[in-house]
Amino acid sequence: MILKFRILLFAFLFVGISYGQENDITTALYETYGDFKEHSLNKRRIKHHQLQPLIAKIKSNKKYTVRKVGTSIEGRDLSLISIGSGEVDVFLWSQMHGNEPTATQAIFDIFNFLNGDTFSEEKEAILSNLKLHFLPMINPDGAEVYQRRNTLGIDINRDALRLQSPEGQTLKKVRDSLNAAFGFNLHDQSTYYNAEQTEKPATISYLAPPFNYEKDINEVRANAMKVIVFMNSIIQKYAPGQVGRYSDDFEPRAFGDNIQKWGTSAILIESGGYTNDVEKQEIRKLNYVSILSAIYTIANGTYKNIALEDYEKIPKNDRKLFDLKLTGVTYPLLDKDYILDIGIHRLEVDNENSTDFYYSSRVIDQGDLSTYYGYETLEASGYKIKAGTVAPTTITSIKALNKLNVFELLKLGHTYIRVIDIPSDENKTEVPIHAISENYKLPPLRIEVGINPTFLLEKDGELHYAIINGFLIDLKTGRSNFKNAMILR
Repeated sequence: MILKFRILLFAFLFVGISYGQENDITTALYETYGDFKEHSLNKRRIKHHQLQPLIAKIKSNKKYTVRKVGTSIEGRDLSLISIGSGEVDVFLWSQMHGNEPTATQAIFDIFNFLNGDTFSEEKEAILSNLKLHFLPMINPDGAEVYQRRNTLGIDINRDALRLQSPEGQTLKKVRDSLNAAFGFNLHDQSTYYNAEQTEKPATISYLAPPFNYEKDINEVRANAMKVIVFMNSIIQKYAPGQVGRYSDDFEPRAFGDNIQKWGTSAILIESGGYTNDVEKQEIRKLNYVSILSAIYTIANGTYKNIALEDYEKIPKNDRKLFDLKLTGVTYPLLDKDYILDIGIHRLEVDNENSTDFYYSSRVIDQGDLSTYYGYETLEASGYKIKAGTVAPTTITSIKALNKLNVFELLKLGHTYIRVIDIPSDENKTEVPIHAISENYKLPPLRIEVGINPTFLLEKDGELHYAIINGFLIDLKTGRSNFKNAMILR
């Protein structure tokens, strides 16, 4: 009995020490991230050509093996980058969807970490026990135009069975050749996901995909769940309450579900939204920290001691976030006042080269939105919607517009201004007033789903707020996170 107690005590102490070490490395990874961030990749709309000098540099390092394993439909190389001498293979792939680049950036941060001079003990533990394989940017053609699908027009993540895309064929070939113990399926999700029944965005969401309709849990899937529980504990330190869990309905065409079925413990990671992180650089950092920490716990084997039931405690993903939510605003219609909540999304429109974007916002929903949330919320009870007007003066050019005191025009109720010379390739203004052509006829304001949200809020006959292209502007203080207005012809 005493011997059994001592064995249990030793096991408990071993697990406690291991978790302490992993917590230490997690904190250190977070605090030193700036030393390893790949600064040449600092915007979401990264392209295949930007990765090639980085991959060439890695290829010159004898610690790595870099192999061309396939090409995209348009002929862009797909490279598999491997490092480590351990017996356990771990496979990480990113950007299966071209407009989901957050983890691709984090992968190159991880390479910088592995190439660095610090964390020598941790890197030795990782690289002596594991062999890491990275396949970044599987869909480079989609990344080129910042779209989800590939040039064939299909979702590669629904091509696991038919394998019509060369990108999907490459992923399947690599998975089969490695037969890795663990696979990290790295994606981005909409910023409008939230952790269920909370106002907090699902900054990171996880899933250990099922391998059948019955959602059975075998050892392969259970190991994925345990690693996810560990990663969740890390994210909670830096984005508390901002983790979601995807529905585990079986999708027989999906790579994640099939990779789980084929014997690799598949871990889906989805990068969502984080307040004031438009380019997802903080979320990229969280990817870096949590993925490296997960790799470390796999190398040490401590994930095996994690309670499986904790996986179900992670809140489910929901999709009930707006960029801006107005609550309880008064909307006058046909001589009667109505009380509405209004939910607004600021939708991104890419420039011609898909290297940058501007916002063209829309009302997404209205009515009783009491079960929804906003990144930004205005309690608008007592405020009445009022249509903005066209400024009485016409200006010559967009350049002249930038010299105006637009804030004073807003305070007078003007949300539009006529401009004589509008370049054909201009679609937005940098100041909070819409530029309209000389012949543009302003339609009457009607609050309905699909309109561009531009109007004023008044109380007791005084203007307090302007909403311009979905951005809230405080007319008393000037406070706003405004980005752009529109040009209407």
